[in-house]
Amino acid sequence: MTQQWRCEKRRSCGGVPQEELATGERSTRNRVARSILDHGPSTVADLAGRLGLTQAAVRRHLDALVSDDVVEARQQRVYGTRTRGRPARVFALTDCGRDAFDQSYDVLAVDALRWIEENAGGEAAVAAFARDRMEAQAEAYRRAVEAADPETRTEALAKALTADGYAATARNAPVGEQLCQHHCPVAHVAERYPQLCEAETEVFSRLLGTHVQRLATIAHGDGVCTTFIPKAAHRSGDRSAGGSGRTSTTGGPARAAETTKAAGAARTAKAAKISSQASASTAGRNPA
Repeated sequence: MTQQWRCEKRRSCGGVPQEELATGERSTRNRVARSILDHGPSTVADLAGRLGLTQAAVRRHLDALVSDDVVEARQQRVYGTRTRGRPARVFALTDCGRDAFDQSYDVLAVDALRWIEENAGGEAAVAAFARDRMEAQAEAYRRAVEAADPETRTEALAKALTADGYAATARNAPVGEQLCQHHCPVAHVAERYPQLCEAETEVFSRLLGTHVQRLATIAHGDGVCTTFIPKAAHRSGDRSAGGSGRTSTTGGPARAAETTKAAGAARTAKAAKISSQASASTAGRNPA
């Protein structure tokens, strides 16, 4: 599970008590975290002085922030001659805590892809970058899919995607399955550069051994990225050993020729029957 996905899970607002929202506890807690962001690692006394709170109130908010993995306690670094006694504890933001505040990673990624597009080969260069990025990311997905039974490969892929932060699930559909990704870490970038989504779809198709269809994407404004996998993807014996995807025919070319000849004879007999019935039904009628 990626660091980003862990942070988002821990920042879920679904479990915030109503009394906490009503009394402004969350707002004050955010002020404590923001003060640490603005001033760096801080002691309880530092925070109390800056925010006009009692040290007991600051400690209570810090305990909650530590529990949510937003801040962590450290020993204060001492430069120069150390005084007697235990060094004071300071509280600093964790990586998850920093991610809770505004970041410009999406802007940076879009700027980088725009530079590639304008200076290194246009849209084809962006597509090549997207494919190369996805190929490196897909190695773990390939291992998961190959280790699964044919009937559970979509589910195995969903679990591998979830471990990468995509919150994916697999569910049955009338003529196949749907792979649903409820989160997309690169949605804002993919909104500008859909080549990222296209490269991902190509990888899914190759991993599952069938043509897949992307029905919806978060980057396009949909609530969930949805990919349709036809039922044929899990039909045993539908792919040759060489991976060509062609249905094998028992008996070789001779058997195939016999099958074709029999099918032609059946079609001829059917046509003759229809013609005979048509002649009988029109016998004795006035052509006018």
